This record gives sequence, structure tokens and C-alpha cells, in this order.
Amino acid sequence: MKTPISFIITFLFFNFGFSQTKFGNPEVDPMQIQKNFSEWSAYQSKNIMLSRDFVALDLQSKEISKESFLNELANGNFIPIRLKSDDSIYYYKLFKIDQNSDSSIKATINQLAFDAYKNFKMEGTAFPKFSFKDLNGNEVSNETMKGKIIVIKCWYIHCTPCIREFPQVNRLAVEYKDRKDILFISLAEDTPEQLKVFLARKPLSYTVIPDMKIYMNETLDLNAFPTHFILNKEGLIAKVLPNFESLEVALAKESKL
Repeated sequence: MKTPISFIITFLFFNFGFSQTKFGNPEVDPMQIQKNFSEWSAYQSKNIMLSRDFVALDLQSKEISKESFLNELANGNFIPIRLKSDDSIYYYKLFKIDQNSDSSIKATINQLAFDAYKNFKMEGTAFPKFSFKDLNGNEVSNETMKGKIIVIKCWYIHCTPCIREFPQVNRLAVEYKDRKDILFISLAEDTPEQLKVFLARKPLSYTVIPDMKIYMNETLDLNAFPTHFILNKEGLIAKVLPNFESLEVALAKESKL
């Protein structure tokens, strides 16, 4: 029995249409969200994590690489908006920045994307060789941590966002305390004396390494704090992240590999 041509066309059309509806409309109005800086900033900080894994879409909703997406944001006149979706995948799409919007929005997007692009390019590369002493005099090096997942927090005492996330990163360290293959260390700019006084008031559940300002500024070339690294068991940089929220998501994924 032959299948009617009309049935085949309908079937193909339905399935093609279904495959194209992985994502829906923008979760916010791309033009309205640009009306003032504070409204956009609140949306950006809560809904757009450029360091996470996401499907990147251009102006025509065509999928592009994450590298191209970040490059466009860093150098162009675009705003990223998350699209509604029925699955757990994040879909970020580029929209044009309105010429009448607050100029601070474009400047901030360019800077955030520049930092995210720089971090993204580090992923998959080997973490620089190191051998340091922690606050207790123990050696911490690539060799002593070989074969383990390493979570690294880069910070300094007078960095308000760095300190604000202490309760969250402490909870994360407690959550994984039974995983002997996951280690938490932190690189701090400050001297041992300064750190001991500070940490007596505000404890950090990480191994703390002092006097790391030159290493972080020159070897790691960091210009934003806090910065978090996740190293895989081969010593490669799996993720470079700007905050606890993105760190928590990335570590959950890496810990299951």
C-alpha cells in the first residue's frame, strides 16, 4: 500500500516545525529592558551567565559558536537575551542595542563580554605550573594535586564581591567534603599576617595561599575578582568563572564526569 504524498508532506512539515521550536520568544522585551541601566543590570546579573554552557544564536536565530557570540558582544552593539525554552538548555540570542538606550549598558556589556571571552579562551589549556606554601606551611603544587578536580578562588581582602560570597563557597566546600578527588584552594593577594587576622573574623573553608598578587596579575593575567577556576583531573582548565552562581553549576557538571 502506497503512502499518500500529502501525508508524507504533512509529516515532514510537522517534524521540521517541531525541531525548530526548541526555544521560543525572548523572556523579556529586548527594547523595554534597555530603557534604563538599573532595570537591565538587574536582568543581566540574574538571567545571563556568559561563563556557563549555552546555545548561542545570532540576530536571525541561527546557531553560532560561543566564541563568535562573545566576540560580537565584546566588540559590537548587541545585547544578550535569554529565550524561553521547554528544556533545561539555555538559549541566548543577540539583539541590537537601541541607539537611544543608556550608553552605560553598551559599555558594561562590552566589558563583561570581553572578560568572558578572555576566560573562555583559557578553557581547555593547561593551568600554569605552580608550587606554593599555604598558610599552614604545606606545599600546594600541580604535582601534589595531580589526578584531582581542583576548585580555585582568586581574591583579596578588600574585594567586596569576593567576601560577600564566602558563605556560599563555604557551603559548597562542605557539600563536597566527602569527595576526596575534589580540592578547594584559594589564591589571595594579601600577606600571611593580614590573612590570619582577617580569616579569624571571616573564615574561608578553602586552603589559603598568601602573597599571590604577582602570580594572579602576571601569570594568570586576571583583571576581575573574584575569579574561579575549575581544573579537571588532567590539570586542564575546565572552566573560568566570575561568581559563585556559575561556579556551583559548573562544578556540579564537572563532578559527574
